[in-house]
Amino acid sequence: MPVNKPHLEFHRVDMTAGWSTPPGYPAGIEQKILAGTLDEEGRSGSRTRLLRFAPGVYTTEPFVHEYWEEVYLIEGDLTVGNDAEGKGGENFPPGTYACRPPGAAHGPFKSNGGCLLYEIHYFAG
Repeated sequence: MPVNKPHLEFHRVDMTAGWSTPPGYPAGIEQKILAGTLDEEGRSGSRTRLLRFAPGVYTTEPFVHEYWEEVYLIEGDLTVGNDAEGKGGENFPPGTYACRPPGAAHGPFKSNGGCLLYEIHYFAG
């Protein structure tokens, strides 16, 4: 798999700037790309990002994508499998991890108190 990430040594990440709502996500969910790019149409590349949920924000449909995804819950709470009204699902605490292959349905997601996730997305070549 070709890697399209720069060589970056340790540096402070500015947690106050550079956040944006990813396409298809509701307001209150924001990403900050740390390195790389992911070309979903061309099925290539990789990216590392932070994803944060504001308190009470939720998605309403499961996600399915054609790339690998690894997710680590750094802080806050994350509910997986809520319904379209944000109710139900299984709640996970910080320190939990998921690794999903291409085509795996996952979610919807909610955070009651807000959360911060570290994610790696990539296409296996």
